[in-house]
Amino acid sequence: MKIRLVALAAFVSVAAFPAASQETHSATRLTNDHYFDFERVSNAQISPDGARIVYTRQQANKIEDRWDSSLWIMNADGGQHRFLTKGSNPRWSSDGKRILYIADGEPRGPQIFVRWIDTDGPATQVTRATDKVADARWSPDGKSIAFAMFVPEKDTWKISMPAAPEGAHWTGTPRVVETLHYRQDQVGFLEDGHTHLFVVSADGGAARQITNAKWSAGAGELRSAVLMDWTPDSKAVVFEADRTAEADLHYHTSQLLVAEIASGAIRELVGTPGSWSRPAVSPDGKTVAFTGYPASKRTHSVSDLYAIPFAGGEMRKISGDYDRDPLNLHWSPDSEGIYFDADDHGSRNAQYVAIAGGGVKPVTTGVHVLTMDSASSDLVAAGTLTDPENPPEVVRYNLHRPGEMTKLTSVNAGLLAGMHLAKTEEIDFTSSANTKVQGWLVKPPDFDAAKKYPLILEIHGGPFAMYSVAFNYMFQNFAANDFVVLYLNPRGSTGYGTAFSGGIDHNYPGPDYDDLMAGVDATISKGFIDTTRMAVSGCSGGGVLSSWVIGHTDRFAAAAVRCPVIDWMSMTGNTDVPLFTYSFFQKPFWEDPSDWLAHSSVMTVGKVTTPTMLMTGVLDRRTPMPQTEEYYAALKVRGVPVKLLQFEGEYHGTGSKPSNFIRTQLYMMSWFKKYTRTPEGKSVSVSTAAVSQTE
Repeated sequence: MKIRLVALAAFVSVAAFPAASQETHSATRLTNDHYFDFERVSNAQISPDGARIVYTRQQANKIEDRWDSSLWIMNADGGQHRFLTKGSNPRWSSDGKRILYIADGEPRGPQIFVRWIDTDGPATQVTRATDKVADARWSPDGKSIAFAMFVPEKDTWKISMPAAPEGAHWTGTPRVVETLHYRQDQVGFLEDGHTHLFVVSADGGAARQITNAKWSAGAGELRSAVLMDWTPDSKAVVFEADRTAEADLHYHTSQLLVAEIASGAIRELVGTPGSWSRPAVSPDGKTVAFTGYPASKRTHSVSDLYAIPFAGGEMRKISGDYDRDPLNLHWSPDSEGIYFDADDHGSRNAQYVAIAGGGVKPVTTGVHVLTMDSASSDLVAAGTLTDPENPPEVVRYNLHRPGEMTKLTSVNAGLLAGMHLAKTEEIDFTSSANTKVQGWLVKPPDFDAAKKYPLILEIHGGPFAMYSVAFNYMFQNFAANDFVVLYLNPRGSTGYGTAFSGGIDHNYPGPDYDDLMAGVDATISKGFIDTTRMAVSGCSGGGVLSSWVIGHTDRFAAAAVRCPVIDWMSMTGNTDVPLFTYSFFQKPFWEDPSDWLAHSSVMTVGKVTTPTMLMTGVLDRRTPMPQTEEYYAALKVRGVPVKLLQFEGEYHGTGSKPSNFIRTQLYMMSWFKKYTRTPEGKSVSVSTAAVSQTE
């Protein structure tokens, strides 16, 4: 009889969960089959006279499995909204008659194009570079465009190889590496060389190289955007760089430099040891505003806002005790102050600070993410606005009268019409050391507080980053499948000030784990969580913490550890950000490995019982596959239920390609639905639990 009951129970469990790993299509819930119809907007640029706005719009290409970018244009009231051209990163000329943008061109790759807005005919391809061009900026007189481009340098190491026989097919020469940074996520292996500034006529022609030395324009550990600004007379460009010979070994180090366009002469504007960025020249040309912080041994520092005379002199902090990172800087037309946007407690809003002092004043308020992408000469701003139930859309608002905000686009209106979206509730709680922590709960569309729901704790990466109240398709999709999602900003997160982001300084993972568990406890106390069906997940820094969590508690029934770091010592030789990795520790591991080992998840693998799915892109250079494989092998040897998913075509993360985003979601939900915790605390498959209950 017992055998018959077990067999019947097994049959019932299969019948009861025939589609447990599948998502049921819904016309009224945001299931994954809608993802290819979801569109994204960004980078809203308003013309200097405030009459028109051009912005970047991305649509999923179902055939090529990628996001395609195009430019759309409209009047400032939203009228005459239309497709303009394929491309991205638009910028208006000072007279408002032309835009520049980046698009693929000849002979290959991204090139600068210029288009006359009120004239029929094709755009003009301004550059014909053989390497990628980026960061294009108009000169104020509209005659020139400054941009950044990598200039390769050939290796000069020669050896005397014997001549190959005729028809021989010898292997190629080895890659010669002598820099610390020789690979980069989203790129692969890097050529030797440096990033330099160029200037080209707005009408096209040969580009002229402005910087030319054994150092790169731009700052940071990676080859990335070069932040720069022209002077009003179009005679010079202010930009960030580290022009020291040891730049390859410097972390959080940069200067602000001035390049004279005619002569190519370079002078130092800000040389105080530290990390200085985002230069913005005042309309009268007398002052340069910028962000940054003095040299520090901290893993992370919050930037302040500074000003310095363009002619040179003493820099001074103008942001007072404002303890948030200033982002997009825009001078007032009278050169008396600066507008910027900044993240704070999960939201983003516009701020203002006068050069003369008086502290930072809020311009806009609200629980939303509002960007300030650009501003017209009369201070009408354009940006994007989003909240938990509304994807980003282009908006226009007056910085003098910020309450007058106008939504201009509704690119996802058709998709979301009739859609029953999840509701998001803020949750605030207290963690260890009396730390106040902010989080959010995303509840299923037909949420009933009398029912019990499975929980997903989703952890953000960084770790110096911030979860916000922006619309999140991942969370909406989980909730559409009747999961409750908990996401929060543990210590180390930005947007809460120096003390909070510094809460994990040289102690990561550390008290952030306490915050995550306190958030779970606060959620459980609400009474609608099925504590036998809780899962934990996260990518990058979230992969660090999700692997750390399952090595310190057995409360979760399943885990999806995505693109993690699990061994800090080996990470230094695997990653494209080795200096970032070293910064988490006060001593290098060859002097004292104890702290490195104590903060590595692989060292707690002996305590893991949680069934774990590991997911990493095969091209990942940030937290490369060997990190994931090392953890997989350890879990496999220990007998912990584990699967390793190696995502094709993905660098860091597993969802940059539309199909892979969907795969990530479906695999995670399938895994989470598969396991439950028994009353005795053991994690077992749902079918096994059903058999046990029948017995």
